Amino acid sequence: MRHERSSHEGNSKPFLAELAEQRWDDHRLYHHSRINQSLHLVSALSFLTAYACLFVSPGVAALVGWFVAMWSRQIGHFFFEPKDFDDVNGLSHDAKEAIKVGYNLRRKVVLLSIWAISPFVLWALPSLGGLVEPHTDWDGYLHNLALLWLALGLAGLLFRTVQLFFVRGVQTGLVWATKILTDPFHDVKLYARSPLHLARGELIDPMLHVHDGDPEELLEGVDADEEEAEEQFRPAQ
Repeated sequence: MRHERSSHEGNSKPFLAELAEQRWDDHRLYHHSRINQSLHLVSALSFLTAYACLFVSPGVAALVGWFVAMWSRQIGHFFFEPKDFDDVNGLSHDAKEAIKVGYNLRRKVVLLSIWAISPFVLWALPSLGGLVEPHTDWDGYLHNLALLWLALGLAGLLFRTVQLFFVRGVQTGLVWATKILTDPFHDVKLYARSPLHLARGELIDPMLHVHDGDPEELLEGVDADEEEAEEQFRPAQ
């Protein structure tokens, strides 16, 4: 089963087909833990709340997005997602990290480190070189910090998108950016039942749908060779 397209091959897939493939690969490769899936549900609901807050209070949106949505999402990947050999997909953890389209754990450490030191940077440089009005009280500091975090989130999205333009193609970068922005809507639907599975004591998703071909919408856009590979595992009727 082919997992990665060479950046020199070009991309002949329609936009929505590649979006479906990126979603499918992200799920089957990086979301085996039911705890991680459940945390992604919490994260998705928090991001949707942050999206709504963007129209009335961008600062609150940034605080909800980073403190609740981002951390609940990343805790699942760092601490609960299995790091041993992936028997479902036949890949080691290192191999999956190497082929990840978006932010793998190493890139996430860099991004989260920048986020962690940003409050100290703002405290040392209250105007951020003239970009914001210097704070005069605690409320002003929190307001500017929230705006800084909002800008950091957008910068992280744009940086990886442009980077993908050069290493995997313009469409792949745009597809990934679209996936990231719409993931909260998709994750609510995809992981709505994960807490129920977790409550029954199922810590790891058996990923039977990887071979059975369910759910159907996640298989849209999968390469023909991947579909053939999955077909051979599909139970006979």
